[in-house]
Amino acid sequence: MNLVQLNSGFTLFLSLLVEAFPFLLLGVLFSGLLQFFVDERKLVQWMPRGALMGALFGSCIGFLFPVCECGNVPVARRLLMQGAPSSVAIGFLLGAPTINPIVFWATWTAFRDQPEIAFLRIGCSLAIATLIGWVFSFQRDLRPLLQPAVALAMPIKSREPKGAKSVKSQPTPSLLQSGTYFLGQSSQPIDLVEFQQTAAAAIADKPLGYKLNLMLDAMLQEMRELGGVLILGSAIAAAVQVFIPREVVLALGQGPVSSIVAMMLLAAIVSICSTVDAFFALSFSSTFTTGSLLAFLVFGPMIDLKGIGLMLSIFKPRAVFYLFSLAGSLTFLFALFINLYVS
Repeated sequence: MNLVQLNSGFTLFLSLLVEAFPFLLLGVLFSGLLQFFVDERKLVQWMPRGALMGALFGSCIGFLFPVCECGNVPVARRLLMQGAPSSVAIGFLLGAPTINPIVFWATWTAFRDQPEIAFLRIGCSLAIATLIGWVFSFQRDLRPLLQPAVALAMPIKSREPKGAKSVKSQPTPSLLQSGTYFLGQSSQPIDLVEFQQTAAAAIADKPLGYKLNLMLDAMLQEMRELGGVLILGSAIAAAVQVFIPREVVLALGQGPVSSIVAMMLLAAIVSICSTVDAFFALSFSSTFTTGSLLAFLVFGPMIDLKGIGLMLSIFKPRAVFYLFSLAGSLTFLFALFINLYVS
């Protein structure tokens, strides 16, 4: 390690931060607006009930309500608790972090010389999210795959046979710490059942100034969380480019299979926000295959370490494993096809 390497690494690190930060701020703003000014209960009434169309609809909701992978989990949870079809909620859960205008704009900006990556990213993410949402729709009653608090809070009608006794929702232990989770109580846990019953009504009746204050508080909390991840991701990208021998990176990055596996693992570990991950991937564009860059951009927003932790607030571990396996397999196949037949 020498001063030239340190200077190059620091310059790359700062350039990534400067390019990515405006998109992170814009993503957090839209996430806050969605949390405090959109009532998902009204949206549920307009959702298609067919499995495949429902999954497609859920995957495309992100175009209307852009959220990153930190904002999509609370929204998907609320959709399930308000009676949305499972295909819609899962399509949204996997598709919204990528299939939205902010991410498309950020990807287009980052890959100015390869604009096809922006379109491939949206197309592959839409196909994968829709397929997985459709597959999960075959589980007629999703509650066995859900955490008890979420399952108890879901509407009973149309899920119980006639004559069956209703299961009354019971108070459950607090499962989540707040932060990106709505009520702005940054030091207190949130009870999911109580959240569903009281939060929407409590916020809906408040004046605009009160909502704006809560939104700003939530945005600041989210910026602290996501900003730390962005800084860490930018530092890793800079370190890889500067301190790992170029021969090693080239050997790994040019293999049609090894490059995909490496970038998928990197996406899962780094857990960088989907509004800025294109700038992270851009630093590998000269050494890694197009399919591997696409795998990073598609798989990371769906399944990463941060996202898995959040998903466990909705699903039991085996359901998260199903999501992880399906998303990983489909992403790998799409990326391999791009490497072998397109790029």
